[in-house]
Amino acid sequence: MSTPDLLYTEAEDDLRAAVRSLLTDHCLPAAVLSQAESGRAYDGALWRALGADMGAAGLLVPDKLGGQGATAREAAVVMEELGRATAPVPYLTSAVLAAGALLGCDTGQDAVARLLGALAEGRTVGALAVPLSTAPGAPGAPAATVRADGDGALSGQVSGVAGAAGADVLLVPAAGADGYGLYAVETAETSVSVEPLTSLDLTRPLAAVTLTGAPARRLAGDDRTGAAIERALLTGAGLLASEQLGVAEWCLAETVRHTTERHQFGRPVGSFQALKHRMATLWLELVQARATARYAADALATDSPDTPVAVAVAQAHCAQVAVHAAEECVQLHGGIGMTWEHPAHLYLKRAKSDEIALGTPGRHRQTLAGLVDLAAPTG
Repeated sequence: MSTPDLLYTEAEDDLRAAVRSLLTDHCLPAAVLSQAESGRAYDGALWRALGADMGAAGLLVPDKLGGQGATAREAAVVMEELGRATAPVPYLTSAVLAAGALLGCDTGQDAVARLLGALAEGRTVGALAVPLSTAPGAPGAPAATVRADGDGALSGQVSGVAGAAGADVLLVPAAGADGYGLYAVETAETSVSVEPLTSLDLTRPLAAVTLTGAPARRLAGDDRTGAAIERALLTGAGLLASEQLGVAEWCLAETVRHTTERHQFGRPVGSFQALKHRMATLWLELVQARATARYAADALATDSPDTPVAVAVAQAHCAQVAVHAAEECVQLHGGIGMTWEHPAHLYLKRAKSDEIALGTPGRHRQTLAGLVDLAAPTG
C-alpha cells in the first residue's frame, strides 16, 4: 500500500484559489444570509458559476462520461472552500452523493451515462433520496421505504432528504417484485411531492419526498444498488470531513481577527492568556482535523483498501472539531456573536447539521471499532 500524500499539489492550490475567488465575489456572509431567508433551495447563479462554468460539478466523473476526470482530492479542496463560505449550493448532494451513486451503477448503460453527464455538466441537479443522517458502513443496503410496482412506478415516502428541494432528478432506492433497485425520478412529475422541512441549517435544506405512482427509470438492480449507495455514502462522508475542516478554519481565523481588534482595559482581548489558550487548543485540533480529512480524501482518490478506516477516523474527529470551533467563535465574539446579523450562527448551524449528516461521530467510532477489531467496552 502506497504512503498517503497529505500535502496539497500545485493544481489543488490553483483550484482552491479559483473557488475562493468565486466565493469571495458571490458568497459573502450578507449574501448567504439573504439566500437563507429567501426560501429558495440554493443560489442558482452561484451554482451555475461553480458547477457548470468552473466545472466543479464534474470533478468526480471521468472525462469519457462528460466530467473533469479528477479525484476526491480535488473535490475535497472544493468542499473545504464551500465550508469556509457556508455556500448555499448543492455540491455535496448532487456532485458527490448523486454522482457517486451513478458511478456505482453500470455506466455503460445509456440512461446512467446520460444522467451522469448531465450532472457533471451542472445543467441538471440530482439528489440521492435517502435520509441525510444515513451513515456508510451499515450492514446491507439502507432499507427501502419506497415500493416499485410491476410497471416501474414508485410509491412511498422518504424524509430528511438533503438536496431534494431544487433538484431536477431524484435517485430513489426502492424494493419491488424485481428486488432492490435504484430508480431515477423526475421531480417535475405531478406524482412527486417535495415538501420542505424546518431544518437547522437553512443553507442545506431538508425535505420529505412523497411518491404516488411516480414514473421511474430503473438504473440498477439488486446486484449493484447496495454497493452503489454505499459508495456514494462513503465518498460523501469522507468529503464532508473537508467541509467541516473549512468551517473550523473560518471560525478560528475570524475569532483570531476579532480578538485582535477588540480591546478591553487598553489591550486586545486576544492577548489575555485564557483566550490565547482556547485559540491555541483550537489550532491544534484544526491541524489534526486537516490531517485526517486529507487522509480520507487521498484514500478515496487512490481507492485504498484503508478507505473505510480513513473515512471513519475523519468523520469521528472533524465533526466535533467543527462544532467546537463554531461554539468558540460564537462565545469569543461576545454579544455580537449571538446576533442574526453576524455570520457566526451560519457556521454553528452548518457544523451542528454536518455533525449528524452521514453518521454521527459516535456511529463512526462504532464502525471504526469493528473495522480494526476493537471490542466495545463491557460493564
